[in-house]
Amino acid sequence: MKKLFLTCAFVIIAVTFALADTIAINHFVVTENPFAKDEVAIKAVDTAGITQENVTGLFTFTVNGFTEQLNFDKGVAFYRHKIEKSSFVYTRHENDSGTHSMLYYIYRHDSKLTPVKISWIVLISIPLGLILLGYLFKRFIIIALIIFCIFLYFNHSSGLSIPTFFQSIIDGLKGMFS
Repeated sequence: MKKLFLTCAFVIIAVTFALADTIAINHFVVTENPFAKDEVAIKAVDTAGITQENVTGLFTFTVNGFTEQLNFDKGVAFYRHKIEKSSFVYTRHENDSGTHSMLYYIYRHDSKLTPVKISWIVLISIPLGLILLGYLFKRFIIIALIIFCIFLYFNHSSGLSIPTFFQSIIDGLKGMFS
């Protein structure tokens, strides 16, 4: 009887230690890759911005519309595609807790890359501000249309398409209400 009780207790303890927590990436940032020129790295972070070193393994990310399997090691994965000029990078990750996405403008200068996070609020406020100014000042309508066309051309030439623009805004709104 003691052997049976001891065996059952050992099996129960072994099972509880064998069950591991699932690792989920709920927050991430895009940074410059310190080991490769003209490449970026994706870091899994917590809400305070500290790298989660327990994140290891393959995770599926969508970067600018292309699905990639990124290999995370100690919370960092390297995106192995060269960035030749300043451009937008829309990074999206989907897991059990929902979809998480970030839009960055990667500014290239002096052979360095500087990622700047673009909030969905900024994306929606620029066109709405131009529309409001055009509405308030009737003489400003032509200038507002010209500035809006320049805004669209800059976004398009830097790799931010109209569907990505709206998807970033929709993901931001979803994140605000979830």
